Amino acid sequence: MKHEIYDSINHRKAKAQKAFAVLIDPDKLDDASLKTTIKLAVDAKVDYFFVGGSLVVTDTLDKVVATIKSSCTIPVVLFPGSPDQITPKADALLYLSLISGRNPELLIGQHVISAPFVRQSGLEIMPVGYMLVDGGTPTTVSYISNTNPIPANKNDIASCTAMAGEMLGLKLIYMDAGSGAQTAIPSAMISQVAKYISIPLIVGGGITTALKAKENCLAGADIIVVGNAFEKDPNLIQEIAEAIHSLN
Repeated sequence: MKHEIYDSINHRKAKAQKAFAVLIDPDKLDDASLKTTIKLAVDAKVDYFFVGGSLVVTDTLDKVVATIKSSCTIPVVLFPGSPDQITPKADALLYLSLISGRNPELLIGQHVISAPFVRQSGLEIMPVGYMLVDGGTPTTVSYISNTNPIPANKNDIASCTAMAGEMLGLKLIYMDAGSGAQTAIPSAMISQVAKYISIPLIVGGGITTALKAKENCLAGADIIVVGNAFEKDPNLIQEIAEAIHSLN
């Protein structure tokens, strides 16, 4: 099984280098907007593209991934909201287990259904402990997953959940306030989680400024993920990339 992208993430973490991932929701960008976003990401030296959404209602996933792959060399990592959001045209897959919730379908059920296709896809598989954190408003992912997010002031719950995920063998922890979150995950929670795990930490949701992205990196995030904010202001890609990479 391939480990190229995961090894690159670990290599960055070992050198205390922060990374930036632009999240692309296939439903939310037309062809022109997608090509503009790709160009801005290339110019800003973005490290990864994450592609997916909590609820993808169109059949454009293959096309979006193919467009990115034909336009640049930035790795494309699938961030699926369901088992059908998978295409072998990408480079890797975040194989998400929703460890902050108690919905068995998202802990193991959907993985059982998708496992044969995932194995045959040839994608690099990265097992991820996915943790939803309250971002101040109900989000699509909390509704679709039928789970409650971790309260934003419960740092102990977050750190114990992340520790459990690592001890169960998951290779990454992804803390997410969800698409459209009103508030980003507090730096204090990120800091405590980072203190108690040794695997790479991904943080996303509610990050709308370069300052907040930098603060989250300083708190312990290894990869910052931003998506919704770019749909309103694509030029934020450059600002956030500069803020994150200035720490390297």
